[in-house]
Amino acid sequence: MQIEILGTESLGVRGLCTVVRTKDRNVIIDPGVALGFRRHGLMPHPVQVIASERTKGLIADALKDATDVVISHYHGDHIPLVDANPYQLSVKQVVKLCQRPHLWAKGTRDISYNQAHRAKALAESLGRILPVAEGRSDGPLTFSVPVPHGERDSRGGSVMMTRVEEDGEVFVHASDIQMLNDEAIGKIIAWQPNIVLASGPPIYLPSLTLQEQEDALSRILRLAKKVDTLILDHHLMRSKKGERWLNHVSSLTGRKVVCAADFMGCCRNLLEAERVLWYKKLPVPEGWHRAYARGEIDVVSDWSDKASRIRVR
Repeated sequence: MQIEILGTESLGVRGLCTVVRTKDRNVIIDPGVALGFRRHGLMPHPVQVIASERTKGLIADALKDATDVVISHYHGDHIPLVDANPYQLSVKQVVKLCQRPHLWAKGTRDISYNQAHRAKALAESLGRILPVAEGRSDGPLTFSVPVPHGERDSRGGSVMMTRVEEDGEVFVHASDIQMLNDEAIGKIIAWQPNIVLASGPPIYLPSLTLQEQEDALSRILRLAKKVDTLILDHHLMRSKKGERWLNHVSSLTGRKVVCAADFMGCCRNLLEAERVLWYKKLPVPEGWHRAYARGEIDVVSDWSDKASRIRVR
């Protein structure tokens, strides 16, 4: 089994897109990408846009030979969007590539109106039904029943987790559980995985209480004891505080608890957390975002060399 994480916060974008390759299947989970549209009063810096463009290309390449596409839920950083903004993956970019793979999708009964609307729009754009996969299995693939998106009864609704098994190795993709509910942790442990990829808690949010952080830590320690490798990313890595929290958690467990960049052997690239610093180091001309949205800027050609000469940390 080969596991490749294509896009998430420690790799410079929002999302949790992952490819899992077995002898007979090429499975892409959550083929979406986004950037925080506005944070600290600032739109995405061009270095973030470069990362977004790169991730879009990786997703398109992965879809070319995908046998299966899994949709854990319908947030804009996890699926191609009909109404994508310039920093998200548009359905138009991948519609032809999504015709052949088998689709496995989260149901729409327990999600928000906006998510359900996105699901319907995606199905119509693809001209395909999105089969509900919750609780089903197919060969090496098993899908969970819905588990909470973060805390139970939160506005996020629920997500579907994915288990992939080959030759005794088990990988679990636990999208957006955020370590904020016991239900998801119990189901993951029951699946007896070797490797787990999950969203860590959103440490960057002031609304996350110390008690919630302590409860999340307890769940992480419980899970880390049961797996060989625990990969925590996404919400957790949207701030430098979250990165420090991960390092602390890793030191407590005595086990392999890492972010996606660590797992992939890459340098950590927390562009979301570093947006203000990038604006200070490499100012963005007025009107740049409007020009980019109109397709008038080749961001890779114009900004890659500039960015390579600067370190923000």
